Amino acid sequence: MPRRGLPQRRAKVLANGSAAIRSGIAFAAAIAATPLAAQSYQCRLPDSIAVPRIAPDAAPRRLPVTGYTLALSWAPEFCRTREDNPGHARQCSGRDGRFGLVVHGLWPDSGRSWPQWCRARAPVAADMRRNLCLSPSARLLAKQWAKHGSCMAKRPATYFKVTRILYQGLQIPDFDRISREEDLTAGTVRTRFVDANRGWRADAIGVHLNSRGWLEELRLCYDKRFMPTTCDRQRRGARDKGAVKIWRGL
Repeated sequence: MPRRGLPQRRAKVLANGSAAIRSGIAFAAAIAATPLAAQSYQCRLPDSIAVPRIAPDAAPRRLPVTGYTLALSWAPEFCRTREDNPGHARQCSGRDGRFGLVVHGLWPDSGRSWPQWCRARAPVAADMRRNLCLSPSARLLAKQWAKHGSCMAKRPATYFKVTRILYQGLQIPDFDRISREEDLTAGTVRTRFVDANRGWRADAIGVHLNSRGWLEELRLCYDKRFMPTTCDRQRRGARDKGAVKIWRGL
């Protein structure tokens, strides 16, 4: 189950490059004895999966890593127009569960730009399968590793485990309840997240809305030691006073 108050411990586990990231695997195993379902929503893992082939859609960009972003998508809004789309059946059809905030990806940052499409080995199906309750799409997992993870870890298994460490270190607020608050704003969303997660602060939480003002994604900003840090303007998204609507999938 997700735990509260882990930023300091997580920093010690993950800081100082790939050697420390590898040492974090034992920590991840200790807090993740069973597959994690997104919040209190339901998730059923498939018996097996195929690893999709991913082709780069842009040139490689090898840059020094200065921090990270954990992007969490609000599945009810994503699935609002995709329930019958075969390409998103796992997340949106309801046959394999219902999801709340799910992991879009863990992205390395580099100042005003970001590394992408570094040389990558193919992921193993078993490693991807363990994350399918965090990121309910095999294609999404494969692409996130190839485009982003390959620039921060040597092995896909390490990237997926680090993603689990970060997600399992969070306490996800009850967004169904938050959605019913009157005069809901991006600042309120940030405050509710901080209230649930000791060690976080509002300026480290990006709130991204679609063109109609509905919540699409949270972007959590980390420094090189995987500690919360101030989001830049691009990652911060909506201003605190901006009105927010949250679709509950009903």
